[in-house]
Amino acid sequence: MNTTDIIWRKISGRNPGEVFTFNQLEIESEKYFAATKALSRMVKEGKLKRASIGKYYKPKQSPFGELKPAEGELLRTYLFNNGKRIAYITGPALYNRLGLTTQVPKTIQVASRDKRITVKVGNLRVKPVKSYVDVSNENYNLLGLLDAIKDFKNIPDRDTENTLLQLRQLLKALDRNDLLQLSDIVLSYPPRTRALTGALLEWIGTKDNDNLIRKIANSLNPLSTYSFSISGKVLPAAEKWKIN
Repeated sequence: MNTTDIIWRKISGRNPGEVFTFNQLEIESEKYFAATKALSRMVKEGKLKRASIGKYYKPKQSPFGELKPAEGELLRTYLFNNGKRIAYITGPALYNRLGLTTQVPKTIQVASRDKRITVKVGNLRVKPVKSYVDVSNENYNLLGLLDAIKDFKNIPDRDTENTLLQLRQLLKALDRNDLLQLSDIVLSYPPRTRALTGALLEWIGTKDNDNLIRKIANSLNPLSTYSFSISGKVLPAAEKWKIN
């Protein structure tokens, strides 16, 4: 079996739009040159697309033409290190996916604790931001939700009341273990994020959340106030949490 056949066999089982790297093909070192030539030939023939240097995907067709991989797929190799998640997409791109904004940003923010991820993938430009805690597969969705609460005032084209309702629903959908984890993680976020998170949890009105709410409240300075341009009419617990 020649090198081209070996490579095609390795990638034929991959889903269209799934980004993979040259290293993931596990090519024997003596076949590197032939493999590189084979991949370039497949790109020219349209069997493969190049996402960036050393990263490829099988194109996916739709009735409207070729579909490009989703942002998360294009950036997947930067979000993981040796199979372990080290980063996540945040900022306006995430808030768009959560339904908090209709705007689609040209620059994608990627948060990581220890690694600055700055890259251009296709038309995507990546801006690095620092996460407040270590990122894992178990907590990255919670971190994204807390980022949205933190950035509430800066979410593009937001409607205050609808955005609060959506954030409340996202919190309400979490199971008990996620809520316990979120109540620990939020303590690493700025006080204003803790205050708005506490007010949203109180708005949900579940007695099971009382201890979590108390823990968050105890982390705050009772003399501090937090400006979000939110009134008590749209957030019932705003006054209690010194939110205005």
